[in-house]
Amino acid sequence: MKVERLLWLGASVLVFAGFIYFWQLISDYRWVSPVFLPGPDRAWQALVRGITTGDLLVRWTATIERMIYGWLLASLAGICLGALIGSSERARAYIGPTLELMRPLPASAVVPLAIALLGLSETMVLAVIAFGGLWPMLLATVHGFSAVEPRLYEVSRALGLSRTAVIFKIALPSSMPDILAGMRLSLTVALILAVIGEMLASRDGLGSHIMLAARAFRSPDLFAGVILLGVTGLVSAMLLSWFESWMLRWRESR
Repeated sequence: MKVERLLWLGASVLVFAGFIYFWQLISDYRWVSPVFLPGPDRAWQALVRGITTGDLLVRWTATIERMIYGWLLASLAGICLGALIGSSERARAYIGPTLELMRPLPASAVVPLAIALLGLSETMVLAVIAFGGLWPMLLATVHGFSAVEPRLYEVSRALGLSRTAVIFKIALPSSMPDILAGMRLSLTVALILAVIGEMLASRDGLGSHIMLAARAFRSPDLFAGVILLGVTGLVSAMLLSWFESWMLRWRESR
């Protein structure tokens, strides 16, 4: 198993190296104007310069903070509401159609409303992030709670467990795989909306950095910001994957 994982890792590294090499060839032979597509060497130089002598590190930190705060708000609200709805058949019958109606609504569609209510403020950005990240968490939690084995609820009633005890001792552990999957999707949405909110509200972050670099035709700085966004998404996904494996370690011991 370890050998297979090492082979997959080696293949991934080779594909990534091939992508960088092809990117460098495009830049060297000027198949695309360097004004729009700098080589990876220039992008790397801009990244190092921005972190060491510029404010790129500060902007990166600000984007990560907004992403995490909005994601935590969405996760807390989604799990609490999802637990209440998913554990009650009557609540699912009454609220389910409304959830299905609002689920396809893109978070970008509520940005004008958020700006009108909250202005171009930090609160507006966090509200948009929380709104967009709420739905994956909410729907995953509702699905997880509604998919709990009905016999477990019958046993809980026979034991005289309270609703709170049923949620924390039976429903929540059983629905944890769905909740963790929703958390991973919600975090990706939170990162995207953090960048969009920074662009629209001109808040300090990678979003505004990328926007200003694009307007000034500073393509190396633009790609430096994009690289940091990719690193943020990769690291956050790896951390959540490790957390998911740790939380669900009981499945491997079965």
